[in-house]
Amino acid sequence: MLFQANTIQYLKYAIGEIILVVIGILIALQINNWNQRRLDKKNEQIYLNGLKEEFQISKRKLEELRSVNQKNYNGAKKIIEYINSENQLPTEELFSKLLYQTFSNDIAYNPNNSLLNEMINSGNLKNLSNTSLRKELTNWISSLEDVAKQEDELSIQRVKVLDMFRNSETDLSAIFKHAGIIDMLGLPNTKTEISNLILLNSNEFHNNVLMFIFTNYATEKAHFEPLMQDLNTIIKQINQELDQQ
Repeated sequence: MLFQANTIQYLKYAIGEIILVVIGILIALQINNWNQRRLDKKNEQIYLNGLKEEFQISKRKLEELRSVNQKNYNGAKKIIEYINSENQLPTEELFSKLLYQTFSNDIAYNPNNSLLNEMINSGNLKNLSNTSLRKELTNWISSLEDVAKQEDELSIQRVKVLDMFRNSETDLSAIFKHAGIIDMLGLPNTKTEISNLILLNSNEFHNNVLMFIFTNYATEKAHFEPLMQDLNTIIKQINQELDQQ
């Protein structure tokens, strides 16, 4: 009986030890999980703040680019108005400045995506707990690819207009002179000057400017405008996530 009692007592003690060890392991795992969640939240906050800064800069860049695109659009429309007007022709100086202001600036959106690309390439995008935000960020990259294709098309139409100043019937130096580029670069003025107003009677020039306008309009309405909406949505979701941290 004494041996049996000792055995039972030993088993109780052993079971108690096992229970204590298990409890200790569970507590350690819980602490480890808590620490991991805390680190994940901290890392997520770092990523969110970085993304917020990137997308705010990208938004400002897009705002500036849309402003340039709108200026180009307005300039091209004014040229069409001169083409369609029989009595209100611009002066050579005014026309030169209008041409330079409208076609001198290429359109190319260059957002800040360093952190986002690093997160995607390293697989750290999954560290963002908001699945909707992860989806928006992934779609953002594909949207940029579509925008780049449209910008290429706009550039092609712009170059077609500029190519008309490579022949002997027009005078590129006259445009540079009236736009102040000759003086800025310290170049000598040409002895003779051909009037570029003849372009207002050119059907080819008319068609090229119209194609530029159509492509410019499509770039704004079908690409830049939705892209700005995406930017606002992403920034809003990032701010909401940061508020919940």
